[in-house]
Amino acid sequence: MAKVLVIDDEKSIRNSLREILEYESYIVDDAPDGIEGLKMAEKSTYDIVLCDIKMPKMDGMEVLEKLREKNIDAPVVMISGHGNIETAVEAIKKGAFDYISKPLDLNRLLITIRNAMDKSTLITETKILKKKIFKTTAMIGSSESIQKVKGIIEKVAPTDARVLVTGGNGTGKELVARWIHEKSNRAALPLVEVNCAAIPSELIESELFGHEKGSFTSAVKQRIGKFEQANGGTLFLDEIGDMSLSAQAKVLRALQEGKVTRVGGEKDFSVNVRVIAATNKDLKAEIERNNFREDLYHRLSVILIKVPSLNERKEDIPLLVEHFIKDMADDGGMPLKKFSDGAIKELQKMNWTGNIRELRNVVERLLILGDKIITDKDVQMFAGIGK
Repeated sequence: MAKVLVIDDEKSIRNSLREILEYESYIVDDAPDGIEGLKMAEKSTYDIVLCDIKMPKMDGMEVLEKLREKNIDAPVVMISGHGNIETAVEAIKKGAFDYISKPLDLNRLLITIRNAMDKSTLITETKILKKKIFKTTAMIGSSESIQKVKGIIEKVAPTDARVLVTGGNGTGKELVARWIHEKSNRAALPLVEVNCAAIPSELIESELFGHEKGSFTSAVKQRIGKFEQANGGTLFLDEIGDMSLSAQAKVLRALQEGKVTRVGGEKDFSVNVRVIAATNKDLKAEIERNNFREDLYHRLSVILIKVPSLNERKEDIPLLVEHFIKDMADDGGMPLKKFSDGAIKELQKMNWTGNIRELRNVVERLLILGDKIITDKDVQMFAGIGK
């Protein structure tokens, strides 16, 4: 049920509003003045605040300003028996959802509260979506190998040095790239990601550099490439070891000259992009096989970061499991369950060929199939499913 805070110095008004709103199935708290109301709004979460304007100690306008200063997002409806158009306009400018004059019109009050509730719901949903979209997962672990990676990130992030991240599938190479960007001077600008392995070789150049309308059969309109999209920010080239040699040559030119040319175009476009690349391949071996350009390798590998496999950092498994449990509970409504010491030890015995990604999948499976406390027997029974 929705929770409403009523702030008014007149006891009769507070009692009337409580009676009306409780009849409409709202939960109601009330405060006799602005100072008490502000304290209550800080301690508890309300879906809407109804606030009188003329009150002793702290008037409603000041309460409204303080609520906004403290980032309390509940919609505020101002109420006054001494109001006029100027007062109403001032209240709206300061962030009030609406303004209602006394004596209160019951129907208008209830409609306003419902509309404010809709806004409150939208604010909550927007916060959840933003959290999901923009969340950068923490780098979990206290092992020496992961601490070394964190230390390199702290040093290299504030620079514009290019970074080559290596490691097996599922080790967290993308997370390393995200943290470098988040801690860099380019954090306010885009981080644009390209999975080179997922794009057909004949389309990779168009994806990276864009194309002009009519440059090939399916080019029905102009397209801006990832280099231009990342201008001022960071371009993350994931699985760069799978990029075609022709695309490698153009990437090299872009890095050398800071310019790109769209497929089918003649005009050069200047770009200011920091490039972070990642691969699960041994690029030096690929160079020997003539599958990767040595000059591009040296351009990309100013800083090398090798992300350890999970098998190299099994002491981090307890922290990772704890993090995954909380993360899944927050994002997907998974139940908060506990892993016994025996279950953790059993997980540490396993061979993690799929690394962190595989561990997360196993934890999710155990949360779904296991009881309130996950035991070593649960791990033995369910962890290997699908292997």
